[in-house]
Amino acid sequence: MKNKKLKKILFGSYIRQGVVQYVVIYALLVCISFVFLYPLLQMLVTSFMGLEDLIDPTKIWIPSKVVFKNYLKAAETLHLWRALKDSILVSLIPSLCVVASSALIGYGFARHEFPLKKIWFGTVVVIFLLPTILTSIPTYVTYNRLHLLNSLKSFIYPALTGFGLRESIFILIFYLFFREIPNELIESAQMDGASSLTIFFRISIPLTLSGFLITFLYSLVWYWNETSLGLLYLKDSYTTLPMAVVNFKSLYETLFPSGSVGLESASETYNQGVQFAGTILSILPLLIVYFFTQKWFVESADRSGIAGQ
Repeated sequence: MKNKKLKKILFGSYIRQGVVQYVVIYALLVCISFVFLYPLLQMLVTSFMGLEDLIDPTKIWIPSKVVFKNYLKAAETLHLWRALKDSILVSLIPSLCVVASSALIGYGFARHEFPLKKIWFGTVVVIFLLPTILTSIPTYVTYNRLHLLNSLKSFIYPALTGFGLRESIFILIFYLFFREIPNELIESAQMDGASSLTIFFRISIPLTLSGFLITFLYSLVWYWNETSLGLLYLKDSYTTLPMAVVNFKSLYETLFPSGSVGLESASETYNQGVQFAGTILSILPLLIVYFFTQKWFVESADRSGIAGQ
């Protein structure tokens, strides 16, 4: 009896998992998490190191002295508050436009029949598969002719018309969400005289709020981290935090000219600690957003697997 009970505790039963299974699962999760978190942890530690620790090969994880000045220099170099305001504008407004247009387009594909529907839907899939680099040059020429360059309109107008940043995948997400709504619910609303817009706003949207949250968060992250299109379309009108990080070295050397490196000026030279401090500042707002929304984000991702009739 004792052997059976011990075996049940270690290896579990049909009802619950055993200790060995829990240990294996959590060990795998820790290993996988470490692979993803290691670069972030290394960057965080290095951002608090002074130049003396950076050139000392024995200092890897624990700095001899915590240097907060790296973040002050990085914030001054990035023009933090101005860049943060530009980042919020460049990412938030187009993301809201992407969510609105993707929801309408996805609802149209899911709940309405119209000529050449399959061809248009196939076009959405093809656009999703096309690399951005293939369309960047003709898009730039088109935006130049329409006088959309050097303005946030170059991000807002495409987002409103279904051509936002990676918007094809969001259209497909909404298409799948709206397809899961039971047909009986839609038909009963139609029998009560509800119009298509009434059904969309009062029935479909409340039942697919998880899809809206997933789409908004992903779109926000992608617009926030976009640097190549931002530098191409926005030019000097907006400088987001990731865009400022791209030119961080030249901006820093302009703001803190080192001249001849001596004992006094060595701490002012461009170093990896300041670079990593600037990178941490650029991703910190996203980490804060994820920290406050992770509960709803995980719940939304779980609900997205529930199938309707």
